[in-house]
Amino acid sequence: MLRPFARFRAHIPTRPLSLCRYCGAPWPCSPARLRLLTRYRDDPPGLLLHLGAYFYAALADQPHTPRVA
Repeated sequence: MLRPFARFRAHIPTRPLSLCRYCGAPWPCSPARLRLLTRYRDDPPGLLLHLGAYFYAALADQPHTPRVA
């Protein structure tokens, strides 16, 4: 038996591949984009900061990028 909301799993990126953990598509996948758009509809600067944090983490995962302290 499925738990409540089991079908609504989080579409979050895996590191260091930047693929969706749930569906395997390049992140942000379509469900993740829709969720981000609905969550940050009235807060574009918040969306910028949220995606900037993912971008910063992705840069740190790259082998040719020096680690930032």
